[in-house]
Amino acid sequence: MLTVQGIISNPHYHTYGAMRVIAVLTVLLVASASPMVVAQQPDIVQEHWYHSYATLTIDVNAWADDPETSEIVNLLVVGQTELGRNLWMLQISDWSAETKPDGSAKEIVYIDGGHHGNEHLGTELAFLTAEYYIEGWAAEDQEVIDVLRTTELHILIMLNADGNDFDTRWNVNQVDLNRNYDHYWNTCPTTQPGSSAFSESETEANANYMNTVVPDADLYVTMHTGVWIMLYPWGKWPEQPSDWELFHFIRDDVHANISDIPIQNANQGLYPNCGTSRDYGYGVMGFPTFTFETDDEQWALGTVEPLSSRLGEEMDVMRYLITNVWYWRARLSVNSFVVEDSTIAIDVDNLGRASTSNATVRYIDDGDVQWTSETFGVNATNNTQVSLDTSNLTMSDTGHFELYYQKRVIDASLWVNESIPEDVVEISDAKSTGFLPFASPILSILAIGLAGIRKNEDFE
Repeated sequence: MLTVQGIISNPHYHTYGAMRVIAVLTVLLVASASPMVVAQQPDIVQEHWYHSYATLTIDVNAWADDPETSEIVNLLVVGQTELGRNLWMLQISDWSAETKPDGSAKEIVYIDGGHHGNEHLGTELAFLTAEYYIEGWAAEDQEVIDVLRTTELHILIMLNADGNDFDTRWNVNQVDLNRNYDHYWNTCPTTQPGSSAFSESETEANANYMNTVVPDADLYVTMHTGVWIMLYPWGKWPEQPSDWELFHFIRDDVHANISDIPIQNANQGLYPNCGTSRDYGYGVMGFPTFTFETDDEQWALGTVEPLSSRLGEEMDVMRYLITNVWYWRARLSVNSFVVEDSTIAIDVDNLGRASTSNATVRYIDDGDVQWTSETFGVNATNNTQVSLDTSNLTMSDTGHFELYYQKRVIDASLWVNESIPEDVVEISDAKSTGFLPFASPILSILAIGLAGIRKNEDFE
């Protein structure tokens, strides 16, 4: 356990850190002497004071314990900081059903805040996102209800709790956690990336959660403070990412309808940066990812303007990203599928905002892939018509067709297999009877002979 003396003697401790520690200890003393220890901070405090680790702990536990919100909130500890503080993870969804009402899997949104301990507005944006959906559920807000019935939110509000209480960018080992991920680690001009990728317990825990709990997330947003901007990959290169169509669509839609916040490639919009969680999420995990940077006009321990107003525009953008998460991947929908003698003619729409490449049609029988077509691609929101060679396809009475494609263009993106609905599949008579491309000459001669014998029997 970290003692008061241990905090004060820490070499990274300074005057502002002392103010925060005193404030934290005051909150803890009041809480320990009061039966209201599980209660959240009053709104007057909540709206004007940045969270410390102690006050965040009180608030997330209050949500998990409140009968009005506990049904949608799972609170987990997914690791510890270098000084042993818990990394609190909120899992938020309508847990009364494991799937959407139509039986399909829910979309998954992953959010983290507080990589840099002194970037308090970014941490508060992560908190406000959780608060919006948790308290909206309790208030029976229809938008929130609809989202939580179809979506899981996984929110780690404060990754660098040690740095937060010391009011420093770094963690206690003086490492920049957002340069410590295993994606081109330490290959850009940078400072304090750590001794190796994932050398710090905080980033190791965050990446472990990505890989084991939300490996197929449909959106990842990491929240920071500094320049009012949203950044998408890459940080290492100025070139646009593979899924530029998706990122450009979101940029244009946000600018047209919600906010004029700049949305750019991170290398061009900020500066070269490597080993970031954003590029790890996209380049290694295959998530569509954004770094959401609030402006840096943050003061002392809090803000005069209420945080919900201060970050209202940013919250509008977050609601847009979450509400429309279904679209942030390729969504192929087959209109027609005609199997003829030697071809398959397929007409397919992409309902999603991301392109896919290397898509194939596969024939499955008895659980195994019996045939695979040549590859084809479908651009975002486009209709595609292709003709596929089936000269080596043999069908049976028990087989079926499916589409096999990636959710996005990035190599790390998940591959999905989706059965083609039977009501759009048409099989020509020639292909469905005998499954042979032409009649055997021997069978033809035999048929003629049998016909002659039958004719003679009839005559007699």
